[in-house]
Amino acid sequence: MAVAFTFPGQGSQAVGMGKDLAEAFPEARAVFDEVDEALGQKLSQIMWDGPEETLTLTANAQPALMAVSMAAIRALEARGFSLKDKVAYVAGHSLGEYSALAAAGTFSIGDAARLLRIRGNAMQAAVPVGEGAMAAIIGLEQDDVEAACAEAAQNSVCQIANDNGGGQLVISGAKAAVELAAKLCTEKGAKRALMLSVSAPFHSALMGPAADAMREALAGVTKNVPSVPVVANVVVRPLSDPDEIAARLVEQVTGRVRWRETVEWFGANGVTTLYEVGAGKVLSGLARRINKEIATAAVNNPADVDAVIAALA
Repeated sequence: MAVAFTFPGQGSQAVGMGKDLAEAFPEARAVFDEVDEALGQKLSQIMWDGPEETLTLTANAQPALMAVSMAAIRALEARGFSLKDKVAYVAGHSLGEYSALAAAGTFSIGDAARLLRIRGNAMQAAVPVGEGAMAAIIGLEQDDVEAACAEAAQNSVCQIANDNGGGQLVISGAKAAVELAAKLCTEKGAKRALMLSVSAPFHSALMGPAADAMREALAGVTKNVPSVPVVANVVVRPLSDPDEIAARLVEQVTGRVRWRETVEWFGANGVTTLYEVGAGKVLSGLARRINKEIATAAVNNPADVDAVIAALA
């Protein structure tokens, strides 16, 4: 009867997120202050007042989502909750892996915020706007999607970026190749092939310069052994060695987010409840489509904090 905590990725952000936690818990408020100070910017003001287009910028959304996740963790801790005692594993979707690592004490909140700002800027700068693209492919087998990517790529880049489960795969790469792959997927029988409104081709080989930037950035921060094993996106197994954790975070920039396999791994290793800690409920919805036997709950407001404390007392 194990519990895992999961942490959301980009796309879960919304103006106003985390404000009720900050108002209810001084410990949560302190997280937002710490992130503001680490970045030298009033990110919390953008999070709570907008504008939405500024919050959605990759360099803002990534540290902002981490901040909300950590505010929820600090609120739980203020009520006597211990991650080490109550949670078997943590994992995060893409940038959410940094939130998971901050929750487990591998990174300080300030370092996590600075790393995610570097990551967001580096991912944005890796490919000129308009040259990359991503598309969601719904209802087509992975082998068929991989074949379409290979056919479309030729001397270009097109690959599966996210395996989100529930029949949803996201492809990423050069714009022309992704558009062709999406067309090929439709011809192969995909229910839908949707071009996504994103600013860069995340989790593709085109992100190589961003991976280099993260290798350098991660080398320069203190990395502690996590209090709870972290199931890494790119290898789908729990890690505790700080050097391997850093290496996998570098790989993650250009590699696939294997979320379906992560939830399946949880189910195979005794996890019965997944809590989604932070903004939104995207991961809870994905988990229900992947494994209906795992219970899910979101933790993103004071009432949710009370519910977790009661459930895990």
